[in-house]
Amino acid sequence: MPGACGIACEVCGFKDMCGGCMPGTDPRAPERLEKLKQMLGMPCPMLECAVKNKVDYCLRCEKFPCDIAYQEIPYSKKVLDIFKKFKEGK
Repeated sequence: MPGACGIACEVCGFKDMCGGCMPGTDPRAPERLEKLKQMLGMPCPMLECAVKNKVDYCLRCEKFPCDIAYQEIPYSKKVLDIFKKFKEGK
C-alpha cells in the first residue's frame, strides 16, 4: 500500500524505521501521526500535510510539489521539478 507521499511502503527504505504509512484520508492517519511522534520524536511531515489538506496522496494535491515535498523525503529536487513542469504544461 502506498503512503501519503505516494511511495509504496514495501519498497521504501524508511519502512523499517517508521513501520509503514497510509493515505492521508484514512481515518487512522491521525493516530498514525501520534505513533510516529512517539517512535521518532516527530510526525511524518508528508502524512501530516496530507491529513491537514484532506488528500489521500500528495501527488493528488493541487499544491504538489510544495515546500514540504522539497524539504522532505522521498523525492529528489530533480523529480519534483519534473512534476512541477508537467503540471505547468511545459
